[in-house]
Amino acid sequence: MEIQKTFPQNNLIKLLIILISFSIILLSLHSFGQTSSNTTAEIQSLNQSILALENHTADYPSAAVPSWLDTGSNAWMLTAATFVGLQSVPGVALYYAGLSKKKYAVNSALMVFYAFAAVLVVWMIAGYNAGFGHPALLSINGYGILGYPLPAWLGHYEASQTVFGPTGTPVDIPTSTYIFFQFVFAAITPVLLAGGVLERMNFKAWMIFVPFWSLLVYSPVAYWLFAGGWLNQLGAVDFSGGYVIHVDAGVGALAAALAIGPRLASERKLEAHSLPLVLAGAGLIWLGWDGFNGGDPGGATIDAAIAVLNTNIATAVSAITWMLMDMAFFKKPTLVGATSGAITGLVAITPAAGYVNGWEAMLIGIASGSIPWLSLYKFEPRLKVDDTLGVFSTHGIAGIVGGLLTGVFADPNVTQYVDPTLKGALYGNLYQLGIQAAAAAVVFVYDFAITFGLLKLIGLFIPLQAPPDTLAIGDYAMHGEVAYSELLATLPESQIKKEEIREEAQEEKEDPDEKKSK
Repeated sequence: MEIQKTFPQNNLIKLLIILISFSIILLSLHSFGQTSSNTTAEIQSLNQSILALENHTADYPSAAVPSWLDTGSNAWMLTAATFVGLQSVPGVALYYAGLSKKKYAVNSALMVFYAFAAVLVVWMIAGYNAGFGHPALLSINGYGILGYPLPAWLGHYEASQTVFGPTGTPVDIPTSTYIFFQFVFAAITPVLLAGGVLERMNFKAWMIFVPFWSLLVYSPVAYWLFAGGWLNQLGAVDFSGGYVIHVDAGVGALAAALAIGPRLASERKLEAHSLPLVLAGAGLIWLGWDGFNGGDPGGATIDAAIAVLNTNIATAVSAITWMLMDMAFFKKPTLVGATSGAITGLVAITPAAGYVNGWEAMLIGIASGSIPWLSLYKFEPRLKVDDTLGVFSTHGIAGIVGGLLTGVFADPNVTQYVDPTLKGALYGNLYQLGIQAAAAAVVFVYDFAITFGLLKLIGLFIPLQAPPDTLAIGDYAMHGEVAYSELLATLPESQIKKEEIREEAQEEKEDPDEKKSK
Protein backbone atom coordinates (compact mmCIF):
# COMPACT_ATOMS: atom_id res chain seq x y z
CA MET A 1 0.00 0.00 0.00
CA GLU A 2 2.86 2.40 0.71
CA ILE A 3 4.27 1.72 -2.67
CA GLN A 4 0.98 2.42 -4.39
CA LYS A 5 0.61 5.77 -2.58
CA THR A 6 4.18 6.87 -3.34
CA PHE A 7 4.13 6.11 -7.08
CA PRO A 8 1.45 8.62 -8.06
CA GLN A 9 3.21 11.33 -6.03
CA ASN A 10 6.50 10.66 -7.83
CA ASN A 11 4.74 10.84 -11.19
CA LEU A 12 3.18 14.16 -10.24
CA ILE A 13 6.54 15.62 -9.28
CA LYS A 14 8.07 14.46 -12.54
CA LEU A 15 5.19 15.98 -14.50
CA LEU A 16 5.61 19.31 -12.73
CA ILE A 17 9.34 19.27 -13.49
CA ILE A 18 8.65 18.57 -17.17
CA LEU A 19 6.07 21.37 -17.40
CA ILE A 20 8.37 23.84 -15.70
CA SER A 21 11.28 22.86 -18.00
CA PHE A 22 9.07 23.15 -21.07
CA SER A 23 7.91 26.62 -19.98
CA ILE A 24 11.48 27.70 -19.45
CA ILE A 25 12.38 26.46 -22.95
CA LEU A 26 9.43 28.33 -24.51
CA LEU A 27 10.35 31.50 -22.67
CA SER A 28 13.97 31.11 -23.78
CA LEU A 29 12.97 30.56 -27.39
CA HIS A 30 10.69 33.62 -27.35
CA SER A 31 13.41 35.72 -25.79
CA PHE A 32 15.93 34.45 -28.34
CA GLY A 33 13.55 35.29 -31.23
CA GLN A 34 13.11 38.82 -29.99
CA THR A 35 16.86 39.21 -29.52
CA SER A 36 17.55 37.81 -32.98
CA SER A 37 15.00 40.14 -34.54
CA ASN A 38 16.45 43.13 -32.71
CA THR A 39 19.95 42.08 -33.74
CA THR A 40 18.92 41.85 -37.40
CA ALA A 41 17.35 45.32 -37.28
CA GLU A 42 20.42 46.71 -35.58
CA ILE A 43 22.71 45.14 -38.21
CA GLN A 44 20.59 46.60 -41.02
CA SER A 45 20.65 50.02 -39.39
CA LEU A 46 24.40 49.76 -38.91
CA ASN A 47 24.91 48.79 -42.56
CA GLN A 48 22.87 51.80 -43.68
CA SER A 49 24.91 54.08 -41.44
CA ILE A 50 28.18 52.65 -42.80
CA LEU A 51 26.95 53.13 -46.39
CA ALA A 52 25.92 56.70 -45.65
CA LEU A 53 29.31 57.42 -44.12
CA GLU A 54 31.09 55.86 -47.10
CA ASN A 55 29.11 58.08 -49.46
CA HIS A 56 29.48 61.06 -47.13
CA THR A 57 25.71 61.57 -47.25
CA ALA A 58 24.83 61.00 -43.61
CA ASP A 59 23.99 64.66 -43.02
CA TYR A 60 22.02 65.28 -46.24
CA PRO A 61 18.33 64.84 -47.03
CA SER A 62 17.65 61.61 -48.91
CA ALA A 63 16.65 63.61 -52.01
CA ALA A 64 20.20 64.98 -52.22
CA VAL A 65 21.64 61.55 -53.00
CA PRO A 66 19.15 59.70 -55.24
CA SER A 67 19.70 56.10 -56.27
CA TRP A 68 20.93 57.05 -59.76
CA LEU A 69 23.73 59.31 -58.47
CA ASP A 70 27.30 58.00 -58.40
CA THR A 71 28.99 60.31 -55.91
CA GLY A 72 32.50 59.26 -56.96
CA SER A 73 31.84 59.99 -60.62
CA ASN A 74 30.17 63.27 -59.76
CA ALA A 75 33.19 64.34 -57.72
CA TRP A 76 35.57 63.47 -60.56
CA MET A 77 33.49 65.26 -63.18
CA LEU A 78 33.36 68.48 -61.16
CA THR A 79 37.12 68.25 -60.61
CA ALA A 80 37.80 67.48 -64.27
CA ALA A 81 35.67 70.44 -65.35
CA THR A 82 37.63 72.74 -63.06
CA PHE A 83 40.91 71.47 -64.56
CA VAL A 84 39.62 72.29 -68.04
CA GLY A 85 38.49 75.73 -66.88
CA LEU A 86 41.99 76.43 -65.56
CA GLN A 87 43.34 75.67 -69.03
CA SER A 88 41.57 78.80 -70.32
CA VAL A 89 41.88 81.07 -67.29
CA PRO A 90 44.70 81.48 -66.55
CA GLY A 91 46.36 78.85 -68.82
CA VAL A 92 45.73 80.09 -72.36
CA ALA A 93 45.52 83.71 -71.11
CA LEU A 94 49.11 83.49 -69.83
CA TYR A 95 50.29 81.50 -72.84
CA TYR A 96 48.89 83.96 -75.39
CA ALA A 97 49.98 87.00 -73.39
CA GLY A 98 53.54 85.64 -73.23
CA LEU A 99 53.63 84.85 -76.95
CA SER A 100 52.33 88.29 -77.89
CA LYS A 101 54.35 91.46 -78.22
CA LYS A 102 54.73 93.34 -74.97
CA LYS A 103 52.37 96.12 -76.01
CA TYR A 104 49.57 93.60 -76.70
CA ALA A 105 49.84 91.47 -73.54
CA VAL A 106 46.74 92.97 -71.89
CA ASN A 107 44.63 92.75 -75.04
CA SER A 108 45.61 89.13 -75.65
CA ALA A 109 44.77 88.07 -72.09
CA LEU A 110 41.53 90.08 -72.03
CA MET A 111 40.28 88.50 -75.26
CA VAL A 112 40.64 85.11 -73.56
CA PHE A 113 39.07 86.27 -70.29
CA TYR A 114 36.09 87.87 -72.04
CA ALA A 115 35.44 84.82 -74.22
CA PHE A 116 35.39 82.54 -71.17
CA ALA A 117 32.76 84.71 -69.45
CA ALA A 118 30.66 85.39 -72.55
CA VAL A 119 30.36 81.73 -73.49
CA LEU A 120 29.02 80.83 -70.03
CA VAL A 121 26.24 83.39 -70.42
CA VAL A 122 25.17 82.21 -73.87
CA TRP A 123 25.64 78.57 -72.78
CA MET A 124 23.04 78.96 -70.04
CA ILE A 125 20.64 80.96 -72.22
CA ALA A 126 20.63 78.63 -75.25
CA GLY A 127 23.98 76.98 -76.03
CA TYR A 128 23.82 73.90 -73.82
CA ASN A 129 20.39 72.73 -74.91
CA ALA A 130 21.17 73.52 -78.55
CA GLY A 131 24.25 71.30 -78.31
CA PHE A 132 23.10 68.57 -75.90
CA GLY A 133 19.36 68.93 -75.39
CA HIS A 134 16.92 66.02 -75.46
CA PRO A 135 14.83 65.54 -77.53
CA ALA A 136 16.05 67.02 -80.83
CA LEU A 137 14.51 70.18 -82.21
CA LEU A 138 15.58 69.24 -85.71
CA SER A 139 16.14 65.75 -87.07
CA ILE A 140 16.05 64.24 -90.56
CA ASN A 141 14.96 60.62 -90.87
CA GLY A 142 15.91 60.08 -87.25
CA TYR A 143 19.33 61.74 -87.57
CA GLY A 144 19.73 64.45 -84.93
CA ILE A 145 20.75 67.87 -86.26
CA LEU A 146 20.18 70.29 -83.36
CA GLY A 147 18.70 70.47 -79.88
CA TYR A 148 16.25 73.08 -78.60
CA PRO A 149 18.10 76.40 -77.97
CA LEU A 150 16.36 76.98 -74.64
CA PRO A 151 17.62 78.12 -71.20
CA ALA A 152 19.19 75.54 -68.89
CA TRP A 153 18.70 77.31 -65.59
CA LEU A 154 15.58 75.80 -63.97
CA GLY A 155 16.27 74.23 -60.57
CA HIS A 156 14.48 70.93 -61.12
CA TYR A 157 16.25 70.51 -64.46
CA GLU A 158 19.71 71.19 -63.04
CA ALA A 159 19.02 68.69 -60.22
CA SER A 160 17.79 65.91 -62.49
CA GLN A 161 19.82 62.99 -63.83
CA THR A 162 21.78 63.88 -66.96
CA VAL A 163 20.00 62.79 -70.13
CA PHE A 164 21.27 64.28 -73.39
CA GLY A 165 21.25 64.09 -77.15
CA PRO A 166 18.70 62.85 -79.66
CA THR A 167 18.65 59.33 -78.19
CA GLY A 168 18.44 60.43 -74.54
CA THR A 169 21.74 59.02 -73.30
CA PRO A 170 21.76 58.81 -69.46
CA VAL A 171 24.74 59.54 -67.20
CA ASP A 172 24.75 58.94 -63.42
CA ILE A 173 25.58 62.55 -62.52
CA PRO A 174 23.36 65.65 -62.12
CA THR A 175 22.55 67.73 -65.18
CA SER A 176 24.15 70.75 -63.47
CA THR A 177 27.49 68.92 -63.39
CA TYR A 178 27.20 68.00 -67.04
CA ILE A 179 26.25 71.56 -68.03
CA PHE A 180 29.36 72.90 -66.30
CA PHE A 181 31.61 70.19 -67.71
CA GLN A 182 30.47 70.83 -71.26
CA PHE A 183 30.65 74.61 -70.75
CA VAL A 184 34.40 74.63 -70.18
CA PHE A 185 34.84 72.83 -73.52
CA ALA A 186 32.57 75.33 -75.24
CA ALA A 187 34.53 78.20 -73.67
CA ILE A 188 38.02 77.05 -74.59
CA THR A 189 37.12 76.76 -78.29
CA PRO A 190 36.80 80.51 -79.09
CA VAL A 191 39.57 81.10 -76.53
CA LEU A 192 41.90 79.07 -78.75
CA LEU A 193 40.53 80.68 -81.91
CA ALA A 194 41.62 84.08 -80.55
CA GLY A 195 45.24 83.12 -81.18
CA GLY A 196 44.70 83.51 -84.91
CA VAL A 197 43.54 87.15 -84.72
CA LEU A 198 45.63 88.63 -81.91
CA GLU A 199 47.40 91.97 -82.26
CA ARG A 200 44.84 93.58 -84.55
CA MET A 201 41.17 92.62 -83.97
CA ASN A 202 38.77 95.33 -82.80
CA PHE A 203 37.79 94.30 -79.28
CA LYS A 204 34.18 95.45 -79.74
CA ALA A 205 33.87 93.20 -82.79
CA TRP A 206 35.31 90.34 -80.72
CA MET A 207 32.68 90.93 -78.03
CA ILE A 208 29.89 90.47 -80.57
CA PHE A 209 31.55 87.64 -82.47
CA VAL A 210 32.17 85.23 -79.57
CA PRO A 211 28.60 84.55 -78.34
CA PHE A 212 27.16 84.27 -81.85
CA TRP A 213 30.00 82.01 -83.01
CA SER A 214 29.56 79.75 -79.99
CA LEU A 215 25.85 79.37 -80.68
CA LEU A 216 26.06 79.04 -84.48
CA VAL A 217 29.23 76.93 -84.81
CA TYR A 218 30.16 75.21 -81.57
CA SER A 219 26.74 74.01 -80.39
CA PRO A 220 25.68 72.39 -83.69
CA VAL A 221 29.01 70.60 -84.18
CA ALA A 222 28.89 69.41 -80.55
CA TYR A 223 25.43 67.97 -81.21
CA TRP A 224 26.70 66.09 -84.26
CA LEU A 225 29.83 64.60 -82.65
CA PHE A 226 29.45 64.76 -78.86
CA ALA A 227 25.74 64.32 -78.17
CA GLY A 228 24.93 61.43 -80.52
CA GLY A 229 23.83 63.51 -83.50
CA TRP A 230 23.95 62.59 -87.16
CA LEU A 231 27.72 62.20 -87.56
CA ASN A 232 27.81 59.98 -84.47
CA GLN A 233 24.88 58.02 -85.85
CA LEU A 234 26.83 57.43 -89.07
CA GLY A 235 29.70 56.03 -86.99
CA ALA A 236 32.08 58.99 -86.59
CA VAL A 237 33.67 59.36 -83.13
CA ASP A 238 35.45 62.17 -81.34
CA PHE A 239 36.46 61.09 -77.86
CA SER A 240 36.97 64.51 -76.34
CA GLY A 241 36.99 67.21 -79.00
CA GLY A 242 39.63 66.79 -81.68
CA TYR A 243 37.02 67.89 -84.20
CA VAL A 244 34.43 69.66 -82.04
CA ILE A 245 36.99 71.87 -80.30
CA HIS A 246 40.30 71.91 -82.16
CA VAL A 247 39.24 71.68 -85.79
CA ASP A 248 36.54 74.22 -84.95
CA ALA A 249 39.13 76.53 -83.34
CA GLY A 250 41.81 76.02 -86.00
CA VAL A 251 39.60 76.40 -89.04
CA GLY A 252 37.73 79.23 -87.34
CA ALA A 253 41.06 81.01 -86.76
CA LEU A 254 41.98 80.62 -90.43
CA ALA A 255 38.61 81.99 -91.61
CA ALA A 256 38.73 84.83 -89.07
CA ALA A 257 42.29 85.82 -90.00
CA LEU A 258 41.23 85.95 -93.66
CA ALA A 259 38.09 87.99 -92.91
CA ILE A 260 39.80 90.48 -90.58
CA GLY A 261 42.99 90.97 -92.54
CA PRO A 262 46.65 90.98 -91.51
CA ARG A 263 48.49 92.84 -88.77
CA LEU A 264 50.52 95.96 -89.39
CA ALA A 265 53.26 95.15 -91.93
CA SER A 266 55.97 95.84 -89.37
CA GLU A 267 54.43 93.43 -86.82
CA ARG A 268 53.84 90.26 -88.87
CA LYS A 269 56.32 88.23 -86.89
CA LEU A 270 55.99 86.23 -83.71
CA GLU A 271 57.79 88.04 -80.89
CA ALA A 272 57.21 86.19 -77.63
CA HIS A 273 57.97 88.83 -75.02
CA SER A 274 57.88 86.59 -71.91
CA LEU A 275 59.01 82.98 -72.00
CA PRO A 276 58.22 82.45 -68.28
CA LEU A 277 54.58 83.34 -69.03
CA VAL A 278 54.64 80.95 -71.99
CA LEU A 279 55.97 78.12 -69.81
CA ALA A 280 53.50 78.79 -66.98
CA GLY A 281 50.58 78.84 -69.39
CA ALA A 282 51.74 75.71 -71.21
CA GLY A 283 52.10 73.83 -67.92
CA LEU A 284 48.56 74.68 -66.89
CA ILE A 285 47.30 73.65 -70.32
CA TRP A 286 49.16 70.32 -70.23
CA LEU A 287 48.06 69.17 -66.78
CA GLY A 288 44.61 70.66 -67.20
CA TRP A 289 44.20 68.28 -70.14
CA ASP A 290 43.94 65.39 -67.68
CA GLY A 291 40.45 66.70 -66.97
CA PHE A 292 39.89 67.47 -70.65
CA ASN A 293 40.27 63.83 -71.76
CA GLY A 294 39.84 62.07 -68.42
CA GLY A 295 36.37 63.50 -67.91
CA ASP A 296 34.94 62.48 -71.25
CA PRO A 297 33.70 59.00 -70.19
CA GLY A 298 31.32 60.79 -67.83
CA GLY A 299 32.61 59.24 -64.63
CA ALA A 300 35.46 57.67 -62.68
CA THR A 301 35.90 54.65 -64.97
CA ILE A 302 38.72 52.45 -66.26
CA ASP A 303 38.53 54.30 -69.56
CA ALA A 304 39.06 57.63 -67.80
CA ALA A 305 42.35 56.34 -66.40
CA ILE A 306 43.44 55.04 -69.81
CA ALA A 307 42.57 58.40 -71.42
CA VAL A 308 44.65 60.33 -68.87
CA LEU A 309 47.68 58.08 -69.37
CA ASN A 310 47.46 58.26 -73.18
CA THR A 311 47.13 62.03 -73.00
CA ASN A 312 50.44 62.41 -71.22
CA ILE A 313 52.25 59.82 -73.35
CA ALA A 314 51.32 61.51 -76.63
CA THR A 315 52.13 64.98 -75.27
CA ALA A 316 55.61 64.04 -74.12
CA VAL A 317 56.46 62.29 -77.39
CA SER A 318 55.07 65.16 -79.46
CA ALA A 319 57.06 67.80 -77.54
CA ILE A 320 60.29 65.89 -78.10
CA THR A 321 59.47 65.28 -81.77
CA TRP A 322 58.85 69.00 -82.33
CA MET A 323 62.16 69.83 -80.66
CA LEU A 324 63.93 67.36 -82.94
CA MET A 325 62.25 68.97 -85.96
CA ASP A 326 63.49 72.38 -84.78
CA MET A 327 67.00 71.00 -84.37
CA ALA A 328 66.96 69.39 -87.81
CA PHE A 329 65.77 72.52 -89.63
CA PHE A 330 66.75 75.45 -87.35
CA LYS A 331 69.80 73.85 -85.66
CA LYS A 332 68.58 74.44 -82.09
CA PRO A 333 65.61 73.58 -79.86
CA THR A 334 63.46 76.36 -78.42
CA LEU A 335 61.06 76.68 -75.50
CA VAL A 336 58.35 78.07 -77.76
CA GLY A 337 58.83 75.10 -80.06
CA ALA A 338 58.71 72.57 -77.23
CA THR A 339 55.49 74.03 -75.84
CA SER A 340 54.00 74.13 -79.34
CA GLY A 341 54.81 70.44 -79.75
CA ALA A 342 53.26 69.62 -76.40
CA ILE A 343 50.06 71.38 -77.41
CA THR A 344 49.85 69.63 -80.79
CA GLY A 345 50.30 66.33 -78.94
CA LEU A 346 47.45 67.22 -76.57
CA VAL A 347 45.28 68.17 -79.53
CA ALA A 348 45.99 65.06 -81.61
CA ILE A 349 45.43 62.58 -78.79
CA THR A 350 42.14 64.23 -77.81
CA PRO A 351 39.89 62.44 -80.36
CA ALA A 352 41.62 59.13 -79.62
CA ALA A 353 42.52 59.23 -75.91
CA GLY A 354 40.02 56.65 -74.65
CA TYR A 355 40.10 54.49 -77.77
CA VAL A 356 43.80 53.60 -78.24
CA ASN A 357 46.56 51.82 -76.33
CA GLY A 358 49.88 53.20 -75.11
CA TRP A 359 52.10 52.41 -78.10
CA GLU A 360 49.48 53.85 -80.44
CA ALA A 361 49.47 57.01 -78.32
CA MET A 362 53.22 57.24 -78.94
CA LEU A 363 52.71 56.97 -82.70
CA ILE A 364 50.08 59.71 -82.52
CA GLY A 365 52.62 61.82 -80.62
CA ILE A 366 55.21 61.37 -83.37
CA ALA A 367 52.66 62.35 -86.02
CA SER A 368 51.47 65.38 -84.03
CA GLY A 369 55.01 66.62 -83.46
CA SER A 370 55.92 66.47 -87.15
CA ILE A 371 52.88 66.99 -89.43
CA PRO A 372 51.65 70.22 -87.75
CA TRP A 373 55.29 71.42 -87.70
CA LEU A 374 55.46 70.97 -91.49
CA SER A 375 52.09 72.69 -91.86
CA LEU A 376 53.14 75.68 -89.75
CA TYR A 377 56.49 76.30 -91.42
CA LYS A 378 56.04 74.92 -94.93
CA PHE A 379 52.35 74.99 -95.83
CA GLU A 380 50.72 77.88 -93.92
CA PRO A 381 53.08 80.58 -95.28
CA ARG A 382 51.85 79.71 -98.79
CA LEU A 383 48.28 80.55 -97.79
CA LYS A 384 49.22 84.23 -97.35
CA VAL A 385 46.93 84.44 -94.30
CA ASP A 386 48.15 86.16 -91.12
CA ASP A 387 47.34 83.49 -88.51
CA THR A 388 49.11 85.19 -85.59
CA LEU A 389 50.02 82.15 -83.47
CA GLY A 390 49.58 79.43 -86.10
CA VAL A 391 46.31 78.16 -84.62
CA PHE A 392 45.27 76.56 -87.90
CA SER A 393 48.31 74.27 -87.88
CA THR A 394 48.65 73.63 -84.14
CA HIS A 395 44.94 72.97 -83.58
CA GLY A 396 43.18 72.50 -86.91
CA ILE A 397 45.75 70.26 -88.61
CA ALA A 398 46.66 68.48 -85.36
CA GLY A 399 42.97 67.81 -84.68
CA ILE A 400 42.47 66.34 -88.15
CA VAL A 401 45.59 64.16 -87.76
CA GLY A 402 44.32 62.83 -84.44
CA GLY A 403 40.83 62.23 -85.78
CA LEU A 404 42.07 60.26 -88.78
CA LEU A 405 44.46 58.18 -86.66
CA THR A 406 41.56 57.39 -84.35
CA GLY A 407 39.97 55.71 -87.35
CA VAL A 408 43.15 53.69 -87.79
CA PHE A 409 44.12 52.82 -84.21
CA ALA A 410 40.88 52.40 -82.23
CA ASP A 411 41.72 49.24 -80.24
CA PRO A 412 38.81 46.96 -79.22
CA ASN A 413 40.80 45.96 -76.11
CA VAL A 414 40.41 49.58 -75.00
CA THR A 415 37.12 50.59 -76.58
CA GLN A 416 35.35 47.76 -74.74
CA TYR A 417 35.29 50.03 -71.69
CA VAL A 418 33.47 52.90 -73.42
CA ASP A 419 32.21 51.84 -76.88
CA PRO A 420 32.36 48.04 -77.36
CA THR A 421 31.44 48.16 -81.06
CA LEU A 422 34.26 50.54 -82.05
CA LYS A 423 37.44 49.36 -83.79
CA GLY A 424 39.79 50.99 -86.27
CA ALA A 425 41.19 50.08 -89.67
CA LEU A 426 44.18 48.39 -88.03
CA TYR A 427 41.74 45.92 -86.50
CA GLY A 428 39.78 45.27 -89.68
CA ASN A 429 37.29 48.17 -89.84
CA LEU A 430 38.24 50.36 -92.82
CA TYR A 431 34.87 52.11 -92.66
CA GLN A 432 35.95 53.85 -89.47
CA LEU A 433 38.78 55.65 -91.24
CA GLY A 434 36.46 56.69 -94.05
CA ILE A 435 33.79 58.13 -91.76
CA GLN A 436 36.45 59.95 -89.72
CA ALA A 437 37.68 61.63 -92.91
CA ALA A 438 34.14 62.54 -93.93
CA ALA A 439 33.42 64.06 -90.50
CA ALA A 440 36.60 66.16 -90.70
CA ALA A 441 35.52 67.50 -94.10
CA VAL A 442 32.02 68.36 -92.83
CA VAL A 443 33.34 70.25 -89.80
CA PHE A 444 35.97 72.05 -91.90
CA VAL A 445 33.51 73.33 -94.51
CA TYR A 446 30.72 74.24 -92.06
CA ASP A 447 33.05 76.00 -89.63
CA PHE A 448 34.88 78.00 -92.31
CA ALA A 449 31.68 79.13 -94.03
CA ILE A 450 29.82 80.22 -90.88
CA THR A 451 32.87 81.91 -89.30
CA PHE A 452 33.76 83.89 -92.42
CA GLY A 453 30.15 84.84 -93.10
CA LEU A 454 29.47 85.87 -89.51
CA LEU A 455 32.51 88.15 -89.39
CA LYS A 456 31.67 89.76 -92.70
CA LEU A 457 28.16 90.45 -91.38
CA ILE A 458 29.53 91.98 -88.17
CA GLY A 459 31.94 94.02 -90.30
CA LEU A 460 28.99 95.78 -91.93
CA PHE A 461 28.28 97.46 -88.59
CA ILE A 462 31.58 97.51 -86.69
CA PRO A 463 35.15 97.59 -88.08
CA LEU A 464 36.73 94.18 -87.62
CA GLN A 465 40.24 95.55 -87.26
CA ALA A 466 41.43 98.22 -84.84
CA PRO A 467 42.61 101.47 -86.50
CA PRO A 468 46.33 101.70 -87.40
CA ASP A 469 46.95 104.52 -84.88
CA THR A 470 45.47 102.34 -82.13
CA LEU A 471 47.59 99.36 -83.17
CA ALA A 472 50.70 101.54 -83.21
CA ILE A 473 50.21 102.11 -79.47
CA GLY A 474 48.63 98.83 -78.40
CA ASP A 475 47.11 98.11 -75.00
CA TYR A 476 47.01 101.69 -73.73
CA ALA A 477 45.00 102.83 -76.73
CA MET A 478 42.75 99.77 -76.59
CA HIS A 479 42.14 99.46 -72.85
CA GLY A 480 43.77 102.42 -71.10
CA GLU A 481 46.24 100.18 -69.27
CA VAL A 482 49.52 98.39 -69.91
CA ALA A 483 51.09 95.17 -68.65
CA TYR A 484 54.43 96.85 -67.90
CA SER A 485 54.86 100.35 -66.51
CA GLU A 486 57.88 101.09 -68.71
CA LEU A 487 55.57 101.09 -71.71
CA LEU A 488 54.05 104.35 -70.48
CA ALA A 489 57.31 106.12 -71.25
CA THR A 490 57.04 105.10 -74.90
CA LEU A 491 53.56 106.56 -75.43
CA PRO A 492 53.23 109.61 -77.71
CA GLU A 493 52.51 112.88 -75.91
CA SER A 494 49.33 113.25 -77.94
CA GLN A 495 47.99 109.93 -76.67
CA ILE A 496 48.61 110.84 -73.04
CA LYS A 497 46.92 114.21 -73.54
CA LYS A 498 43.99 112.57 -75.30
CA GLU A 499 43.57 110.15 -72.40
CA GLU A 500 43.64 112.97 -69.84
CA ILE A 501 40.98 114.89 -71.78
CA ARG A 502 38.83 111.77 -72.01
CA GLU A 503 39.10 111.15 -68.26
CA GLU A 504 38.19 114.77 -67.48
CA ALA A 505 35.19 114.59 -69.78
CA GLN A 506 34.07 111.37 -68.11
CA GLU A 507 34.36 112.90 -64.64
CA GLU A 508 32.34 115.93 -65.71
CA LYS A 509 29.67 113.71 -67.23
CA GLU A 510 29.39 111.70 -64.04
CA ASP A 511 29.16 114.71 -61.67
CA PRO A 512 28.93 118.09 -63.50
CA ASP A 513 27.89 120.02 -60.35
CA GLU A 514 30.96 118.86 -58.42
CA LYS A 515 33.18 119.73 -61.40
CA LYS A 516 31.76 123.27 -61.52
CA SER A 517 32.33 123.80 -57.79
CA LYS A 518 35.96 122.80 -58.23
